[in-house]
Amino acid sequence: MPTAHHPYRRARRRTYALLASAAALASAAALATALPADAHDGRGGHGHHPSRYQDVQLLSFNDLHGNLEPPSGSSGRVTELQPDGTTKTIDAGGVEYLATHLRDARAGHPYSITAAGGDMVGASPLLSGLFHDEPTIEALNKLKLDVTSVGNHEFDEGARELARLQNGGCHPTAGCYTDKKFKGADFPYLAANVLDEKTGKPILRPYWVWKKKDVKIGFIGVTLEGTPGIVSADGVKGLKFKDEVETIDKYAKVLQRQGVQSIVALIHEGGYPASGSYNYDCDSPGAGDGISGPIVDIAKNVTPAVDALVTGHTHTAYTCTIDDPAGRPRMVTSAASFGRLYTDTTLTYDRFTGDIARTAVKSANRVVTRDVPKAADMTALIDKWNTLAAPIGNRPIGYISADIGNTGTESPMGDLIADAQLAYGKELDPGTDLALMNPGGVRAGLTYAAKGAEGDGVVTYAEGFTVQPFANTVNLQDFTGAQLVQALKEQVSGANAAAPKILQPSSGLTYTLDLTKTGADRVVTDSIRLNGAAIDPSATYRVATNSFLAGGGDGFTTLGQGTNDLVGADDLTALEKYLTANSSAASPLAPPATGRITVVP
Repeated sequence: MPTAHHPYRRARRRTYALLASAAALASAAALATALPADAHDGRGGHGHHPSRYQDVQLLSFNDLHGNLEPPSGSSGRVTELQPDGTTKTIDAGGVEYLATHLRDARAGHPYSITAAGGDMVGASPLLSGLFHDEPTIEALNKLKLDVTSVGNHEFDEGARELARLQNGGCHPTAGCYTDKKFKGADFPYLAANVLDEKTGKPILRPYWVWKKKDVKIGFIGVTLEGTPGIVSADGVKGLKFKDEVETIDKYAKVLQRQGVQSIVALIHEGGYPASGSYNYDCDSPGAGDGISGPIVDIAKNVTPAVDALVTGHTHTAYTCTIDDPAGRPRMVTSAASFGRLYTDTTLTYDRFTGDIARTAVKSANRVVTRDVPKAADMTALIDKWNTLAAPIGNRPIGYISADIGNTGTESPMGDLIADAQLAYGKELDPGTDLALMNPGGVRAGLTYAAKGAEGDGVVTYAEGFTVQPFANTVNLQDFTGAQLVQALKEQVSGANAAAPKILQPSSGLTYTLDLTKTGADRVVTDSIRLNGAAIDPSATYRVATNSFLAGGGDGFTTLGQGTNDLVGADDLTALEKYLTANSSAASPLAPPATGRITVVP
């Protein structure tokens, strides 16, 4: 290595002389991995030379989903485990606060990187979604985000729109929203495992290298291989999604050939910690014991050349160590979602090896509390876009008497959406029998407390948009009774066997979900009833779903096989129509009672 890149030769010779005189014959390898207790300031003490070890701060978050304003309800809270074993909830999130927290965290850390794990945009509230997420990209630029992987939601509007978010330019149909041309992201989106079908090459950069003086850290970004199954077919048209582990291993070798030994993988795939508390000790009782899900297998198989994994997708919070293929613990992190947390990781860079001293890596999730000053530049950004959105977003579309939540196997919000789609389906075709809603499409609940000046219990268009931001259409299809039963069984079998996706049923459809059984048998066939009558396998049923499910999304292949299709308006229109027809200021809508699905635990 040239002397210009290796200012430690004199110090190392002095060390070797001391070791020799003491007859302590340590190997060069042992010397390279020994980490002094005082090696964490990176300043050194030998003249003008920096020390061997340099702490690099890695701040990371994931799954922001355009939540610029503080999320409401449970989406804007985190659970904190207390020393006595109890828990408390803390209000969290909002980019005005996230900016302040990140800026405070960076103070005193000249070597600091901010990275993200995908789904920065997509499924966004109206403030960002109405403007094709340009406001979120502007906010991330102001946050000084250095790099992010793509997530599945970056493909909601297809690869062409993702390229626009990266490179800038006005929207092809909506045009420019302000007198300034949208300039795109200042940070690189990484998509190492997303290939153009025709060229076989990544559609965006596969990796990126952060450099400061003599410190270099490479980042490889991937999204989950299963993205095509959870995004509309139009969004992934012409794209190929490759295996996460194979892709990361491939580009880790590329980076190493370029002399980059410190590598972080940004992976939009995640796990499920054993606790919902953000500060749960994932490594108790043993390393990685407190987490399950797809990220575990990925972490166990990704090359040991990768030093840390920043993950996402599951909207959960964890900082775990999972052994790499060489049996060495490796940090795996996720910061929940919606900007409620950020992860603060210390990577100790060894200037001798150019690698991360893995045993010194420390990581913790920090809450984006709302008790700090708001960042003025973020407030100005939010105000600018709110002024443009207000005429649309503030319009009342309904009234509710209490919170309508979106959590649980069967949620009140899920039932309400299914009822709305059934009612709208009957408008299109009076023969419509039932509706089914995918749980992942229920992005939020409705809160009774006023968010702005609209008054308690008033549901605004902006709030409805936050619940259903995808602009899916409501589709009617015919299925046989046998197909309907099969579709219900696909909730807990096939692609959904390990992580069931329970469809939200419209009023009149009831059945038992027996979790003591396995596979498809968990949906008890004889219990399925429509308006009290058993399902006739040979009869025809008219079913309303959104266009995502009608395309076989979320592993519901049978729902992609319907006939006699009729495509209606978008799903938010159906919800708005239902709320307008069934609620008023004098007679607000009560949350639907769950119980359409009887769960045997």
